[in-house]
Amino acid sequence: MVAKPVYLTPEGKEKLEKELHYLRTERREEVAEAIKQAKEEGDLSENSAYDEAKDAQAFLEGRIQTLEAQLREVILIKPAKNNGIVSLGSVVTVLEEGETDEETYKIVGSAEANPLNGNISNESPIGKALLGKKKGQTITAETPSGPLSFKILNVK
Repeated sequence: MVAKPVYLTPEGKEKLEKELHYLRTERREEVAEAIKQAKEEGDLSENSAYDEAKDAQAFLEGRIQTLEAQLREVILIKPAKNNGIVSLGSVVTVLEEGETDEETYKIVGSAEANPLNGNISNESPIGKALLGKKKGQTITAETPSGPLSFKILNVK
């Protein structure tokens, strides 16, 4: 199986590395202590605290594996060259057709996407539609709620 590249900004990579460190050190210890305390309560067959602690351990180990896999496949997004073409790392200001308020997005990899903060994935419908386009162009993105048209006002 070929691993899929994980596009991250340097800040995004650092954030994942910090989360992984926390999970491997502090969180593992907390979960291990919860399991130990639950075992001390006796009969494990009807011990809900033990079941919850084991579930937390399974979730924790799964998250650690996910982060390790992502970090193995990281491709750092370098700051976009200001050549006016939208690429990973670009900050794009657009105006949706029929709207009066501009929106600004930073194009990032899916692991860093957070649309509420203006970070959209290069794999999202709008992100895909913007990639490779220039200031002044109008694009149409096929979204789950239907097509949306945008005019690109600025690319940084």
